[in-house]
Amino acid sequence: MEQPKFESIDFYQAKSREMRESILRIIADSKTASHIGSSFSPVDIMSVLFHGVMRIDPKYPEHPDRDRFIMSKGHAAAALYAVLHQRGFLSKDDLLKFYQDGSTLGGHPSYRCVPGVEATSGSLGHGLPIGLGMALAGKRDAKDYRVFVLLSDGECDEGSNWEAILAAGHFGLDNLVVIVDYNKIQSFGSVKEVMDLEPLADKFKAFRWATREIDGHDTSEIISAMKSVPFETGKPTCIIAHTIKGKGVSFMENQLAWHYKTPQGEEVVQALRELEAS
Repeated sequence: MEQPKFESIDFYQAKSREMRESILRIIADSKTASHIGSSFSPVDIMSVLFHGVMRIDPKYPEHPDRDRFIMSKGHAAAALYAVLHQRGFLSKDDLLKFYQDGSTLGGHPSYRCVPGVEATSGSLGHGLPIGLGMALAGKRDAKDYRVFVLLSDGECDEGSNWEAILAAGHFGLDNLVVIVDYNKIQSFGSVKEVMDLEPLADKFKAFRWATREIDGHDTSEIISAMKSVPFETGKPTCIIAHTIKGKGVSFMENQLAWHYKTPQGEEVVQALRELEAS
């Protein structure tokens, strides 16, 4: 498979804006879907990953040499569907059926139901253990594909993740990359109040991971980090991306309510206006 090339910062920012508009429209049209705040926060990271980093081909979605991406925070499925549509894995008609009766695009992604979805997720704490297995298999089969796993910060409360983090360091899986979408808000409150993760970077380092913290909305920082993967030979990579829940829409940013709310009426109009002007 051909190695993708990095594009301009303007290119990725345009793709991010388009993704957020798609996410807003499909969640609003569903009338019942939620998690728009969680879907907005990793968009800038996913834009660079899918359009500049990963070796993937919509014509051959199961190519054995492809890079793998696992959306472990499966409740943000709308973001994954939006970028898969951009890359040609899903048609516009497919995307517009999100969360509708009979659609394969459920509120959480399902493996083998949607091209480009590498693992069924939504039960938090499962994505990284699955990614660990894929990365270990790649090493043992002498394959050069990489596995990227997007974790939520609240998901880092799960013990299964820390078992996988321990194992990845032990096996020296430098083909495994974790991105923590650190937006500081989980389902019932701030991360600091519910289960404080700090010092998060030090914890990953103690488990033998090469770790870097970035601004998850600064495209230049994202590109710089991705160009440096793996950060150290023989170590898995962790990128702690400091993000904003609901990024891009002023009345959603850093607001717990938008973990669950569905935008309606004037909220949709205002949100679209802000996104189009960004």
